Amino acid sequence: MFSSMVVAVLGLFCFSLETKSSPLGPPLLYGPDVALDGHVVEFGCRVLHPPGEPLLLQLFRQGLRSRALAFYTSLDGSAAVFPMVVRRASHEGTLECVASVQNDSQIQPSVSPPHRLKVLVPVGGATLAIRSREEELFEGERLLLSCNVTSGNYVSYSWLLDDQPLPGPAPQPGPAPHHTHQDLLIPRAGAQHSGSYVCVASNRYNDTEVYRAASPKVTITVRELASRPALSYAVEKQNQTFSARVTCRSSRGTPPITFSLLGGAVLLARQTSQQGPSASFSVPLVPDAPPRGLRCRAQSGGRVADGTETAVHVAPVGGPVTLSSEYITAEDFSVTAVTFFCRVAKGSHARFQWFLNGSLLRPDAPAFYTLLQPSARQSVLLLPVDRRSSGTYHCRVSDLYDNTTGVQSGKLYLDREELNRLSSAVVAVVFSCFGLVIACVSACCCAGLICRRRLEHLKPTWTSEVKGVVLAFEEDLDWEEYRERAEGLTAAGLESDLEALGAEEEEEEEEEEEEEEEEEQRPENRETKRRTRSDEEENTER
Repeated sequence: MFSSMVVAVLGLFCFSLETKSSPLGPPLLYGPDVALDGHVVEFGCRVLHPPGEPLLLQLFRQGLRSRALAFYTSLDGSAAVFPMVVRRASHEGTLECVASVQNDSQIQPSVSPPHRLKVLVPVGGATLAIRSREEELFEGERLLLSCNVTSGNYVSYSWLLDDQPLPGPAPQPGPAPHHTHQDLLIPRAGAQHSGSYVCVASNRYNDTEVYRAASPKVTITVRELASRPALSYAVEKQNQTFSARVTCRSSRGTPPITFSLLGGAVLLARQTSQQGPSASFSVPLVPDAPPRGLRCRAQSGGRVADGTETAVHVAPVGGPVTLSSEYITAEDFSVTAVTFFCRVAKGSHARFQWFLNGSLLRPDAPAFYTLLQPSARQSVLLLPVDRRSSGTYHCRVSDLYDNTTGVQSGKLYLDREELNRLSSAVVAVVFSCFGLVIACVSACCCAGLICRRRLEHLKPTWTSEVKGVVLAFEEDLDWEEYRERAEGLTAAGLESDLEALGAEEEEEEEEEEEEEEEEEQRPENRETKRRTRSDEEENTER
């Protein structure tokens, strides 16, 4: 940028030196800015203040004064017209007009300001070249395409993939109305970049005419790398000989892919697949032998992908087959659905078959039941409890590779009315519990009645005894002292004091009874007592 500024300053300086001493003044050059190669255009040049003498007007490319592109002699100071056939090699660049007086060499020539001319060559002969590799490459590799033209300048490029435009970078800002994308670079190609590529070269003249050239199609194939292969196997039996048909399969990858089967670190077999991302191998097996670890390896485009190890073994079906059930109840405790479980004691590749009333229940037929196999030794039958599901169920287990022999389970009967009906045992337990509760309540009532009668029988006896004691000894009691103590105890309301008082009275009564017995034993006391009683009777009669 600094060098261009220096060139511009020097050009202005030279222009000022050439016109400083010239009385003509700088001429004016005018004409088109863009011209088609091989077409005729006209440029004009005039001196604003002619001296009145014949003028020589010449057209040059800037910096090439040795060869004039056109010239014109003006006798009366009129403007010069330069018709010419434009050629890119001769006319493209910066033009200038030089005016000089023919009959007076003392007058210095004058130079017009520069005029920029762009000569456009219509584009043609577009071709597409692959600069990265061949037409086939693996994903992740670089793809570089180049669009070349045999003719044309100021060319813009666009790219098509399967007749659909590819997005390109935005045009660069500036006065030039074009931008160039001659090369198409994809740093890491993927499967989505496979297809037919076409480059379209174009240039534009005065925004009115557009010239285009399309290249022939070039087909690019981006091959997918093989993913980690998964291993699956199926057991085969022929004449009491067992083998495993092992399949190595990648979820993605473009053939050819080389698959290898390894047992640990030992290579067992290798195969190159040309049709798809899978390969099959046959491996001999021994029944009931320990599992054997196998894994697959896929190789494509120089990349190796190893799969996970899988245990391969075979165990024929054997042992008892058990059939059990579970019930699903609603809020009202009614049975709405039932689940049957069929389990076999032994077998690595078991085939389960369910039967209703002797008819096979097919897993692929639309029906009211659902068949599941959560493990190799168990199968589940789900069904609702209704009229369709009533009947006798059993299951049969056999080997997938040999259906000639099998083991059958016991039978279970399913009926909606029977499931929702209370059993006799439940009814007996309920009524027994109810009778036991009634018996306990009756026993408690009887015990309460007996205790109440005893209390009522003891109360009159105690009352008569108390009255007899009072009548016998009321004369010896100190009633004032007894009344004061009773009132004090009643006011205090203490049960303990009452009990103590009762105990003291009992002791006093016992002592008095002993004294009475002693007095009765004495004759004089008996006579005195008898007299006292006769006196009391006489007083009473009176």
